[in-house]
Amino acid sequence: MTDNRQKDNAAWRTAQQWRERVQQARPSHGASGIRLLLTWLLFGAMLIIGTLLGLFLLIIGWAMLPFLRHRMNKRAEQVRASQAQYAGGSADHGGDASPGRSQRVLDGEYEVRSKSD
Repeated sequence: MTDNRQKDNAAWRTAQQWRERVQQARPSHGASGIRLLLTWLLFGAMLIIGTLLGLFLLIIGWAMLPFLRHRMNKRAEQVRASQAQYAGGSADHGGDASPGRSQRVLDGEYEVRSKSD
């Protein structure tokens, strides 16, 4: 009785058709041991090569850090010098204004008043 119900059920027939198609699409023989071994060896070799390449690039990056740091320090020094000149000082005097010149500050101009005022 259940066998007749299953044959009449459209979903059951569709599932049976899918099973038949899958059986036909599958190769009759499984992967041979040699083929499986070669696949794993190739995969392992690719993992090792990728790891070595990553380590090589990491070492190159570490080797370049001192050069990059030197370049960044030079750039920071140039920026500090240009900011000192913009503020009215000069890089040679360490930011001190020459005696005949008034020094301008970015925030505004300030005067030093004596305590008697």
